[in-house]
Amino acid sequence: MLLKTEWTKQGFIDEAVAEGTDLKAEIRKLCKEKGAIILAHYYTVGDIQDIADFVGDSLALARKAAETDAKMMVMCGVHFMAETCKLLSPDKVVLCPDLNASCSLADSCKAEDLKKYKDEHPGYQVISYVNTTAAVKALTDVVVTSGNAKKVVDQLPKDGKFIFGPDYNLGNYINEVTGRQMLLWNGGCHVHERFSVNKILELKKQYPDAVVMAHLECKGPVLALADIKGSTATMLTYAQNSSEKQFIVATEAGILHEMQRSCPDKEFIPVPPEISESGLECSCNECQYMKMNTLLKIYNTLKYEWPQIEVDPKIAKDAVKPIERMLELS
Repeated sequence: MLLKTEWTKQGFIDEAVAEGTDLKAEIRKLCKEKGAIILAHYYTVGDIQDIADFVGDSLALARKAAETDAKMMVMCGVHFMAETCKLLSPDKVVLCPDLNASCSLADSCKAEDLKKYKDEHPGYQVISYVNTTAAVKALTDVVVTSGNAKKVVDQLPKDGKFIFGPDYNLGNYINEVTGRQMLLWNGGCHVHERFSVNKILELKKQYPDAVVMAHLECKGPVLALADIKGSTATMLTYAQNSSEKQFIVATEAGILHEMQRSCPDKEFIPVPPEISESGLECSCNECQYMKMNTLLKIYNTLKYEWPQIEVDPKIAKDAVKPIERMLELS
């Protein structure tokens, strides 16, 4: 029998789970017994969103969880999101269903690399996208989300010198709309980086009345085709309040579950995978890291209360400051 420390990495199936077990019911039962809540990012699979207490973007989930009296939370997303939950709820147990659920964007900016870059640019302040590790946040002056980045940057000194990271596309967009000339870290999300302009143009021909929505992590040429540019929450809110009936969506396909649930009379068309140089279709509209979260892993992490997320107290002390600064400005 595999050790508990191995089941996350090797896909261990708990022998106590019999075939045909209603995992959704068992998860909710464990939540009630342990005073736990389930947090699900919009990019997780629909079954996980359906059992969650809260569904949303990463920082919104962490803030919502901190406001509850829950003793324990399961962050169904990627690793840095669980870290952010721990930063805002240091006295609560934060569980992560799969420690291997990483993030290409967060991984594109290592703390040691950012520190070196800061040392090479004295006098510059760091603005970090929330999609970063706690160690990177600890080197940051103010954190932003895709939803509030413009508002926060607009309030910073006009003559200030800033490094923006790690998402190059978001930083480039903010530079354009604010007139800033921030230095941009060359990082990105592997999903949003690969959306195809040609695929969107094909969909526009097929659905001429559809509204094109694109996440700010997409490249400039993709954003140029979008009617609605913004965060996942921005796109969802627009769809809910709009009279239009068709939407072409350029972000991770998991959001379509909540869009369709909240707008059953509307049609949401995901921008499809592109064709790679090898001629093979690639699943560029899904994040394989988000999809590492499964009902079985959630059940196991609740049952064993493992893996638990901890953040070094010294890092946590500094990492929470730029989040607090952002909340002051947004």
